[in-house]
Amino acid sequence: MNLQEYAQGNKLFRSYFKKNQESLLELVKSGQSPKALFIGCSDSRVIPDMMVQSAPGDLFVIRNVGNFVPPYKPDEDFHATASGIEYAVSVLKVQEIIICGHTHCGACASLYEEIEDPSLVHTKKWLELGQSAKKSAILSLGSDANREELLRLTEKLSIIKQIENILTYPIVKKRFENGDLSIHGWCYDIATGKIEYYNADTYEFLPLKSLIQSELKI
Repeated sequence: MNLQEYAQGNKLFRSYFKKNQESLLELVKSGQSPKALFIGCSDSRVIPDMMVQSAPGDLFVIRNVGNFVPPYKPDEDFHATASGIEYAVSVLKVQEIIICGHTHCGACASLYEEIEDPSLVHTKKWLELGQSAKKSAILSLGSDANREELLRLTEKLSIIKQIENILTYPIVKKRFENGDLSIHGWCYDIATGKIEYYNADTYEFLPLKSLIQSELKI
C-alpha cells in the first residue's frame, strides 16, 4: 500500500467511526476497560481484532517479534513488553491474558539460523527468549527431525514458555493465584484461520472451537 491507499483506508474507517460514534466516544469519555491483554506477534498476518471479532476497547494489545515475554528482571532490563503487562494487569485490571503464537513464525524459524548481520543486534538478543523452546523441541524430536515438524513444535513450546515467563511477574502471579486472572496460550494457524488453545490439564493444544461445542452440550 502507498500513502494514498492508506488515506483511502482511513476514509472508509471514518465511515465506520461515524456509524459507531456513540460507543466509540463513550470509550473517550469513560476511558478504556479492556477485557483481556493480548500478547501477539508483530507479524503482519496476525490480526488480533479480526481473529476474534472483538470490538474497540475489548483488547489491550502488545505485539513484538515472536510474541515473547521477557521474564521479570526490573534491575537488569527495560522492556516495553514488561511495561505493557504491568499496566494491563495493575492499572486496567484485565481478567484474561492471551499469549498468542502462530504457525510459520519467522522468529521461531530464526532460532535455527545464524544471525551475523550487525544491523540485527537487538533482534539477535531478543531471540534468546526463544532458545529454551528450541532446545525442548530438539530434545523431543531430535535434531534430524523434519524441519517443518520441528518448527511447528517450537512454536507451540514457545507459547508455553512465555506463559511460564509471565508468571514471574509478581502482580500477575498474585492475581493468577487469587483466581481473578486467567492466562491462556493460543496458537493461530495463518494458513487456515483456526486457533488452538493450550490445555494445561492434558498438556495438549486443542481446537478453540471445541470450547463452543462444550458450552452447547451443557
